[in-house]
Amino acid sequence: MPGPHVIRGSVVLPEAELAWRFSRSSGPGGQHVNTSDSRVELLFDLAATEALPPVWKERALERLASRLVDGVVTVRASEHRSQFRNREMAMVRMASLLAEATAPPPKPRRATKIPRGINERRLREKKARGETKRNRSGRDW
Repeated sequence: MPGPHVIRGSVVLPEAELAWRFSRSSGPGGQHVNTSDSRVELLFDLAATEALPPVWKERALERLASRLVDGVVTVRASEHRSQFRNREMAMVRMASLLAEATAPPPKPRRATKIPRGINERRLREKKARGETKRNRSGRDW
């Protein structure tokens, strides 16, 4: 597979810490489908890795807690007919999953006051709309 897969910055997924499993893909196919193991499972031991900084690792363990089985995160790929393309897909998914899980939390939103002009304009428009509706009432012309 081409090149190292960067999570974020200079942090890279180490090839030595990745485990691959292959099996037959589900779904329709011809005679070839019964003999080829094109579905790919990529396993990464998040709890035991030394590749991530401690803060990132802690954050990822917390955010991916529902996906972890004994500290191992698993990603599956079976969209393509080729095992190679499924391997690439699984690697990209794993890198993006870890990038998202290790991202710093967003800055908290600071509540701001609504400007007086906006409020006044809203009330003027409401008044005008009400006047338009009032003028529709059954007048005798």
